[in-house]
Order: sequence, then structure tokens, then C-alpha cells
Amino acid sequence: MQDHVVLVDRMGREIGTQEKIQAHREGKLHSAFSIFVFNTRGELLLQRRARTKYHSGGLWTNTCCSHPRPGEHYHHAARRRLNEEMGFDCRLTGLFSFIYHTQLDNNLFEHELDQVFVGHYNGQPTPNPNEVDDWKWMNISALKRDVQENPENYTHWFKLALDRVVEQSQKISFYDET
Repeated sequence: MQDHVVLVDRMGREIGTQEKIQAHREGKLHSAFSIFVFNTRGELLLQRRARTKYHSGGLWTNTCCSHPRPGEHYHHAARRRLNEEMGFDCRLTGLFSFIYHTQLDNNLFEHELDQVFVGHYNGQPTPNPNEVDDWKWMNISALKRDVQENPENYTHWFKLALDRVVEQSQKISFYDET
């Protein structure tokens, strides 16, 4: 079964669907989400995308990212995919959305309306090895320094969203949850 993405206009209104790889070949604007999960120490859970992914394989990125299925609400899709990719679930809070467009490897393009979520989790993830090659919790100061010194090791969307996520997530009280 082929995966389809939801095509949207710049206002986020659905305008159709398209097979996922074709949408990335043509650079069509489509819906996506990115999840950033923090622990009580304020560290961010990163994943290294599986090298076998159709783009950006082997790069470090946020905890989880994907696309909602046609007819699926962003929040439901985010929680579903977090469990499928990283093997856990947690409460997610929507922070912001942004549009970006960039050329990737393999003659593909990312052109996404990316809804960003944050969550809190203190356990050990059990990632799907078909999706994730590695994972780690990382201190934000060290992470920002590494992104600055080694930007080629990180996904494009992660670098675009990181500072805004850190700034806005500090206003959310989930750090006090157990």
C-alpha cells in the first residue's frame, strides 16, 4: 500500500492528496508534524534517522516526525507515529506551525506545513529499527553548540525549528510532571 500525504495551501487548507514520494519529487506543499520530547532535566530526545529512509537517512533530528494520513487529525497522527517510531506515548502540546521548502538528497524536496508538538517523557524509548538507527537525550546548550559546529549532521527542519521550540517550550509546565 502506498503512503499518501495531504496536500495543503499556504493557509493549511486541504486541497487533495498525493503519493508521498511523488509529492517529495515535485516539491508539493503538504502537511507534516515534528515532535520534540523533553525529560525533567530539560534534555531533548533526539533520534538518528535510519540510513534506509527515503531522505535524510543517518541524520540526527527531533524525537519524531512524519505526515498525518488523509482524514487524520494532526494530534492523533503525532501520538500514533510517536508510538510507532519511538515505542512510547506521552501527552503532546501544539506549539506552532511553519512552512519550509528545501532540496534534499535523492532529487527530493521537502515543502511542508509543519505542525510542531512538544511533550514530556522520562523513560527509555524502544525505537523501531526500520525508522531509527540511534537515539540520545541531549542537553540543550550542548545540542545548540553541536548544531552550530556540525550542521551537516542534522535535518533541515530540525535546525529551523530548534530555537523556537526551546524558547516556547520553556513556557509550558510539563517539566514539573512526573
